[in-house]
Amino acid sequence: MAADDAIKNHAAEKQLFMLRTVVAGAVLCVLVGVLISRVTFLQIVRHSYYETRSQDNRMRVQVMPPVRGLIYDRNGVVLADNLPAYRLEIVPEQVDDIDATLDRLSKIVEIRDADRDRFRDRVAKTPRFRGVPIRLNLSQREVARFEVNRGDFPGVDIRAGLTRHYPLGRVAAHLVGYVGGITARDLSQVDDKRYRGSNHIGKSGVEYSYESRLHGDPGSRVVETNASGRSLRELEMNRPTAGESLYLTIDARLQSAAFEALGDNDGAVVAIDPETGGLLAIVSKPSYDPDLFVDGISHVNYNKLISDPHKPLFNRALQGQYPPGSTVKPVMALAGLETDSIVADKKVWCPGYITLPGSNHRYRDWKRSGHGWVDMRKAIYRSSDVYFYKLSLKLGIDNIHRYGAMFGLGQDTGVDLPRENSGIMPSRAWKHGSRNLPWYPGETLNTVIGQGFMTTTPIQLAQMASLIAERGEGFKPHVLRAWKNPSNGQISPTQPQPLQPIKLKDRRHWQVIIDGMRDVVSAPRGTAYHYVGQNLDYTLAGKSGSAQVAGLAQNQAAPDMEDVKRQLRDHALFIAFAPIDAPKIAVAVLVEHGGGGSSVAGPIARKVIDAFRSEQPVLQASNTSAR
Repeated sequence: MAADDAIKNHAAEKQLFMLRTVVAGAVLCVLVGVLISRVTFLQIVRHSYYETRSQDNRMRVQVMPPVRGLIYDRNGVVLADNLPAYRLEIVPEQVDDIDATLDRLSKIVEIRDADRDRFRDRVAKTPRFRGVPIRLNLSQREVARFEVNRGDFPGVDIRAGLTRHYPLGRVAAHLVGYVGGITARDLSQVDDKRYRGSNHIGKSGVEYSYESRLHGDPGSRVVETNASGRSLRELEMNRPTAGESLYLTIDARLQSAAFEALGDNDGAVVAIDPETGGLLAIVSKPSYDPDLFVDGISHVNYNKLISDPHKPLFNRALQGQYPPGSTVKPVMALAGLETDSIVADKKVWCPGYITLPGSNHRYRDWKRSGHGWVDMRKAIYRSSDVYFYKLSLKLGIDNIHRYGAMFGLGQDTGVDLPRENSGIMPSRAWKHGSRNLPWYPGETLNTVIGQGFMTTTPIQLAQMASLIAERGEGFKPHVLRAWKNPSNGQISPTQPQPLQPIKLKDRRHWQVIIDGMRDVVSAPRGTAYHYVGQNLDYTLAGKSGSAQVAGLAQNQAAPDMEDVKRQLRDHALFIAFAPIDAPKIAVAVLVEHGGGGSSVAGPIARKVIDAFRSEQPVLQASNTSAR
């Protein structure tokens, strides 16, 4: 025992043990203190923050897009509808590698490069916890394929919704327009709060003009989700407000009749109600299928459209700028009467050409042999160029410009459709400002017969015909007739906006030019008698026109249009209104490279007016049943 005590120091060991115990206890106390401090910080100081995070993991706020308003014609025929559809969405924060996910998804459903580009644009503008569509309007087969493989795609889901559809298709494409996917540029031009959860926005036509009415306001709902983000139950809902439905002045049957009447020709037809300014039909041909654009048009289809030499995306009714030709002669005749440059019954000799003093250049009549002695009425229905050449020398370009502008030529009509062009009603000031050149007398001769620098759009010519029909009274052309409040279902009509009246010194002058236009179709020697005036059971006033595309040499005889290459033929134009004493419709027709205004454009106008008269009386907006 004594030896063991000498070898082992029990007191020292006991002291070391106590020291270690104290150190371990101190370290433990410090660690417990740190733990208590951290728990206190998390549970008390940061309680609100982590409570919110916890709730966010359990609840999600989902945006509910509004139902887009429908578009109807004046009789309740649907022009733009909503159909059920399925869309594929990705929640970015729930997907580790979006590009890899898209690559795998593309093996199940078709995902184009355009879909990826649009998706990336939307992701950059959308909170990462919200679903962003990658594909719209999936087919039933694609939905089934995804459902089989759903477990391989966390953060990807299919949602039921609505997609836009246009029942009239090509017939009303330029009028109604179309919706397309929202781009970053679109979002920069609108209130993005209204477009949370929306996939479409108006791109053209009525869809674009009245986007703010059609779109509506989004709602929201709070849902409980599991760890994968899958919705378990709905906790709260704020319903979206649907967009307003629109009723147009357009008559769908007349729109279809006008489209068919143009046949295979490139051109435009505009029909207007002279009493209100409401457009009854507005057609541009060739056209396109607006449904192609709704869910994103493919590069192949888009390249076909933009490379087509006939330019189907070009709205000829509003954007096409063409010389109006002889369709403006009634307005020029009215200017001559009002400025005392000529009297209606004065006869003028028409040998088939005219020369200006000091020049041997011949300004020829369309009829090379001339029309002989003609007064104003005959000059209109025989369309004597020489009569109006001589009148222009008395009128002067300033009066020609002034009276043309009174009828809206060379100006926007202000129609509630996008991208309208104004054309040109030339004047001295216009030429000096645009070309820094003086005005020459020969240019006055060209202008008075609707050639030279002068260009108009088909809708301007329809407005001009309407103003003549109503003896200088009229309303701004428009397509919106009424709208429906989505909350109470009330239909509110629009109020037509009156144009500045054309006041004449002598109102009898209206009758002079209208009588001339009546004889265009009813007099045996009228330019449109054989093509338009046969078997009429109503009164019709019209005026033909041919807009020259290619010039002729001084001594070159006028060729037969059938022998001229299509692209070198004159544009064919015709304006008309009926019935004469109580006009209900005014029409303007343009056929690109059609040749004769009377023989080509005239019969189209007649078909449109006949179709209008054969229909039942249109319903009032207030009596239109909502669908």
